[in-house]
Amino acid sequence: MTDSDSNVGPETAADLDDLELTEAEQAALHDLQLSIEHVHRAYGTLLEFHHQLGHAMDRLGDTEDRLRDAGHEAWANDLRDDHLPAGAISDQWTFELVEEFSDEFLEDVDAFEREVRDELADGIDHVTERRQKRQLRERAENDRD
Repeated sequence: MTDSDSNVGPETAADLDDLELTEAEQAALHDLQLSIEHVHRAYGTLLEFHHQLGHAMDRLGDTEDRLRDAGHEAWANDLRDDHLPAGAISDQWTFELVEEFSDEFLEDVDAFEREVRDELADGIDHVTERRQKRQLRERAENDRD
Protein backbone atom coordinates (compact mmCIF):
# COMPACT_ATOMS: atom_id res chain seq x y z
CA MET A 1 0.00 0.00 0.00
CA THR A 2 1.38 3.41 -0.92
CA ASP A 3 1.31 6.50 1.27
CA SER A 4 -1.53 7.92 -0.79
CA ASP A 5 -3.58 4.76 -0.18
CA SER A 6 -3.00 4.73 3.58
CA ASN A 7 -5.31 7.68 4.28
CA VAL A 8 -8.41 6.23 2.62
CA GLY A 9 -9.17 3.14 4.65
CA PRO A 10 -8.04 -0.35 5.53
CA GLU A 11 -8.47 -1.86 2.07
CA THR A 12 -5.52 -3.31 0.19
CA ALA A 13 -4.92 -4.15 -3.44
CA ALA A 14 -6.08 -7.67 -2.61
CA ASP A 15 -9.38 -6.26 -1.34
CA LEU A 16 -10.01 -4.78 -4.78
CA ASP A 17 -9.32 -8.17 -6.37
CA ASP A 18 -11.71 -9.87 -3.95
CA LEU A 19 -14.63 -7.67 -4.96
CA GLU A 20 -17.13 -9.57 -7.03
CA LEU A 21 -18.49 -6.59 -8.93
CA THR A 22 -19.94 -7.02 -12.38
CA GLU A 23 -19.03 -4.34 -14.91
CA ALA A 24 -22.60 -3.03 -14.66
CA GLU A 25 -22.40 -2.85 -10.86
CA GLN A 26 -19.06 -1.08 -10.97
CA ALA A 27 -20.41 1.41 -13.53
CA ALA A 28 -23.53 2.03 -11.42
CA LEU A 29 -21.46 2.51 -8.26
CA HIS A 30 -19.14 4.88 -10.10
CA ASP A 31 -22.07 6.92 -11.44
CA LEU A 32 -23.62 7.03 -7.97
CA GLN A 33 -20.40 8.27 -6.42
CA LEU A 34 -19.96 10.92 -9.11
CA SER A 35 -23.53 12.09 -8.59
CA ILE A 36 -22.92 12.36 -4.83
CA GLU A 37 -19.85 14.48 -5.51
CA HIS A 38 -22.02 16.81 -7.60
CA VAL A 39 -24.60 16.97 -4.79
CA HIS A 40 -21.79 18.10 -2.48
CA ARG A 41 -20.69 20.69 -5.02
CA ALA A 42 -24.29 21.95 -5.19
CA TYR A 43 -24.28 22.20 -1.40
CA GLY A 44 -21.12 24.28 -1.62
CA THR A 45 -22.82 26.55 -4.13
CA LEU A 46 -25.78 26.88 -1.78
CA LEU A 47 -23.41 27.85 1.04
CA GLU A 48 -21.80 30.42 -1.25
CA PHE A 49 -25.27 31.80 -2.07
CA HIS A 50 -26.03 31.98 1.66
CA HIS A 51 -22.82 33.90 2.38
CA GLN A 52 -23.20 36.26 -0.59
CA LEU A 53 -26.77 37.10 0.32
CA GLY A 54 -25.72 37.64 3.93
CA HIS A 55 -23.15 40.18 2.77
CA ALA A 56 -25.76 41.84 0.58
CA MET A 57 -28.16 42.08 3.51
CA ASP A 58 -25.43 43.68 5.62
CA ARG A 59 -24.95 46.27 2.90
CA LEU A 60 -28.71 46.87 2.76
CA GLY A 61 -28.57 47.51 6.49
CA ASP A 62 -25.85 50.08 5.88
CA THR A 63 -27.98 51.57 3.11
CA GLU A 64 -30.88 51.98 5.52
CA ASP A 65 -28.65 54.03 7.80
CA ARG A 66 -27.33 56.13 4.92
CA LEU A 67 -30.82 56.82 3.59
CA ARG A 68 -31.94 57.86 7.06
CA ASP A 69 -28.85 60.12 7.40
CA ALA A 70 -29.69 61.65 4.01
CA GLY A 71 -33.20 62.47 5.16
CA HIS A 72 -35.03 59.71 3.24
CA GLU A 73 -36.98 58.19 6.13
CA ALA A 74 -39.64 56.55 3.93
CA TRP A 75 -37.10 54.57 1.90
CA ALA A 76 -35.14 53.69 5.03
CA ASN A 77 -38.34 52.46 6.65
CA ASP A 78 -39.19 50.40 3.53
CA LEU A 79 -35.81 48.69 3.77
CA ARG A 80 -36.23 48.09 7.50
CA ASP A 81 -39.82 46.88 7.33
CA ASP A 82 -40.13 45.11 3.97
CA HIS A 83 -36.76 44.03 2.61
CA LEU A 84 -34.38 43.31 5.49
CA PRO A 85 -36.67 40.92 7.37
CA ALA A 86 -37.88 39.18 4.18
CA GLY A 87 -36.81 35.67 3.35
CA ALA A 88 -34.87 34.82 0.22
CA ILE A 89 -37.30 32.19 -1.07
CA SER A 90 -40.85 31.54 0.12
CA ASP A 91 -40.15 33.56 3.27
CA GLN A 92 -37.21 31.31 4.22
CA TRP A 93 -33.87 32.80 5.07
CA THR A 94 -30.87 31.23 3.40
CA PHE A 95 -29.63 29.57 6.60
CA GLU A 96 -32.93 27.69 6.66
CA LEU A 97 -32.42 26.56 3.07
CA VAL A 98 -28.90 25.39 3.93
CA GLU A 99 -30.16 23.48 6.96
CA GLU A 100 -33.06 21.89 5.08
CA PHE A 101 -30.83 20.84 2.18
CA SER A 102 -28.28 19.35 4.55
CA ASP A 103 -30.72 17.63 6.91
CA GLU A 104 -33.33 16.43 4.45
CA PHE A 105 -31.41 15.72 1.26
CA LEU A 106 -27.65 15.63 1.64
CA GLU A 107 -27.65 13.29 4.63
CA ASP A 108 -30.15 10.98 2.93
CA VAL A 109 -28.26 10.64 -0.36
CA ASP A 110 -24.96 10.20 1.50
CA ALA A 111 -26.49 7.38 3.56
CA PHE A 112 -27.92 5.78 0.40
CA GLU A 113 -24.51 5.90 -1.30
CA ARG A 114 -22.82 4.34 1.74
CA GLU A 115 -25.44 1.57 1.83
CA VAL A 116 -24.93 0.73 -1.85
CA ARG A 117 -21.13 0.94 -1.54
CA ASP A 118 -21.13 -1.25 1.58
CA GLU A 119 -23.23 -3.88 -0.16
CA LEU A 120 -21.51 -3.85 -3.57
CA ALA A 121 -17.93 -2.98 -2.70
CA ASP A 122 -17.44 -3.90 0.96
CA GLY A 123 -17.42 -0.18 1.76
CA ILE A 124 -14.45 0.59 -0.49
CA ASP A 125 -14.76 4.07 -1.96
CA HIS A 126 -13.74 5.01 -5.52
CA VAL A 127 -13.32 1.42 -6.76
CA THR A 128 -13.11 2.47 -10.41
CA GLU A 129 -10.45 5.07 -9.71
CA ARG A 130 -8.45 2.70 -7.47
CA ARG A 131 -8.47 0.04 -10.17
CA GLN A 132 -7.52 2.60 -12.81
CA LYS A 133 -4.67 3.88 -10.62
CA ARG A 134 -3.35 0.35 -10.14
CA GLN A 135 -3.62 -0.46 -13.86
CA LEU A 136 -1.77 2.69 -14.88
CA ARG A 137 1.00 2.08 -12.35
CA GLU A 138 1.34 -1.55 -13.38
CA ARG A 139 1.52 -0.52 -17.04
CA ALA A 140 4.23 2.02 -16.26
CA GLU A 141 6.23 -0.56 -14.31
CA ASN A 142 5.89 -3.16 -17.09
CA ASP A 143 6.96 -0.64 -19.74
CA ARG A 144 10.09 0.19 -17.71
CA ASP A 145 11.17 -3.45 -17.61
